[in-house]
Amino acid sequence: MSYLVLARKYRPRNFGEMVGQEHVVQALTNALTQQRLHHAYLFTGTRGVGKTTVSRILAKSLNCQGPDGQGGITATPCGVCQACTDIDAGRFVDYTELDAASNRGVDEVQGLLEQAVYKPVQGRFKVFMIDEVHMLTNTAFNAMLKTLEEPPEYLKFVLATTDPQKVPVTVLSRCLQFNLRPMAPETVLEHLTRVLGAEQVAAEPGALRLLARAARGSMRDALSLTDQAIAYGNGELVEGGVRQMLGSADRGHVHALIQALALGDGRTVVETAEALRRDGLSAASTLEEMTSVLQAMAVLQAVPSRAPAADGADPDAAEVARLAELMPADETQLLYSLCLHGRGELGLAPDEYAGLTMVLLRLLAFKPAGEGAAAEKKSPLKAPAEAPAGRATAPATTFTAAPAPAPEPAPAPMPDEAPASSARPGQRVPVVDAPLRRPAADRAPPPDAPPRDEVLAVPLRVQPPPGARELPRETALAPIPPSEEGDFWHATVTQLVLAEAIGALARELALQSQLVARDVDQWLLRVERETLNQPASREKLQNALAGAGHAVRIAIEIGAVSDSPARRNRLAAEARQRAAEEAIHNDPEVQSLMRQWDARIVPGTLKPA
Repeated sequence: MSYLVLARKYRPRNFGEMVGQEHVVQALTNALTQQRLHHAYLFTGTRGVGKTTVSRILAKSLNCQGPDGQGGITATPCGVCQACTDIDAGRFVDYTELDAASNRGVDEVQGLLEQAVYKPVQGRFKVFMIDEVHMLTNTAFNAMLKTLEEPPEYLKFVLATTDPQKVPVTVLSRCLQFNLRPMAPETVLEHLTRVLGAEQVAAEPGALRLLARAARGSMRDALSLTDQAIAYGNGELVEGGVRQMLGSADRGHVHALIQALALGDGRTVVETAEALRRDGLSAASTLEEMTSVLQAMAVLQAVPSRAPAADGADPDAAEVARLAELMPADETQLLYSLCLHGRGELGLAPDEYAGLTMVLLRLLAFKPAGEGAAAEKKSPLKAPAEAPAGRATAPATTFTAAPAPAPEPAPAPMPDEAPASSARPGQRVPVVDAPLRRPAADRAPPPDAPPRDEVLAVPLRVQPPPGARELPRETALAPIPPSEEGDFWHATVTQLVLAEAIGALARELALQSQLVARDVDQWLLRVERETLNQPASREKLQNALAGAGHAVRIAIEIGAVSDSPARRNRLAAEARQRAAEEAIHNDPEVQSLMRQWDARIVPGTLKPA
């Protein structure tokens, strides 16, 4: 006798044997028990989740005659009567299955509908099951609409599809729709354990866990992969053999990669990727395993009580918890996004392992900076001995950098002005008698006043005098003291921008940077944001400067910027704006309109010409 594959041998024969579709089973069971039967059912879902199986069980429930031949419509078919056995064997004359993928024309549908005029021969109902119904042509759909809407009382339609979006709404509105969901890996794992226990096949839990994840929610795929794994392992399922059959990466490699990325160890990342190449493991599978581990890490970092590894059922729980503490939450989210999108880039790379290496090294290139990272960032002009390990540095060049301009001291408050309090609202501050112009007798507190030990600070709001214009909310920039380097850099950048010699990120780098010092063949720029310091932008700016007659090499450091072309342009724009507002407010005609007609100038509408 030929071997019967596990997917067919263990196909559910009643609703009690179905797993992972409790919402569909409960609805159909209640409908059969109360005999509130619809004339058309539509089952949707991905491959291998039980659409055809539910259809056959429903047909047996409608036509079951019971072991004694006296049964009726039931939610628990007996499985031993003539109708049940014939439906299981595929020879029940009143149950017709039509494959719409190969019979999608109007002639095939009309041939099926011609049988609808005849009453059942053996069973209680005729059941027409149309699989992959979305493959039918529009003409075929139109041909079945009338019969589908008002079929004879002895006829039931059961439609199944993996793509309900392609089914016309005129068909959807005539059917009772059930969506069969993909099964969770835990559900697949539990069912595989029962099946292999019945088959008396030895299996390691790690091997079954790999098969459950590889099935991607399809029980049929899980059983088919189990058949393949049994043949590969010569009658037993070993985790190493299943992993090699699936081409999936070992969790040890995945943990090593995540740990190396958390520590910024690029050498270990490259060496692990080369080990995956030597072992012949799939790069896409490696990224998939990494996303699974990173997802568990992210859940553990956000909500430890809801983390999948919190119950200890997963043997990798301790390692996931250790990595979750080692890698910050923002880097976990960034690495998850990189791995998720990197799977689509593997097909574009000349070599999938090279693509894998680039995806992993991308985290090191765009690693989020911690607190104080910008202040501790080494200048590219320092000697190589002072640079961090693993970072390339520019050759050392000795020259004197222009010091940043010192901030001007704040003017002392006038005697008539009260000093502004720095206390927060609600903070208790000591009482200080400020020098006032009133006589001392007026300052004396009343006799019954409480002791003035402390008062409650409240926010102070000064009302501007009538007619005064309210200044913008934005803090005005401090004036920039003139300097030779600043004037030269502003003129050079303005020339490049007007000539359209630079664009995009290179233009932003030039506008937001400060020229700190110039040497014969090297200029030192300073920027506040590290994201502007990109090799491509630096190279484009160097080429544009060379085209303008400045063949120099650019070095960039991170620090506070006090004089940049962007700041100078903003100061110039603010000066033009103030001049335009003063010209309008001082215009005699405008003042006349404001006095006679109570006119006002809407803030934000004045723009310099």
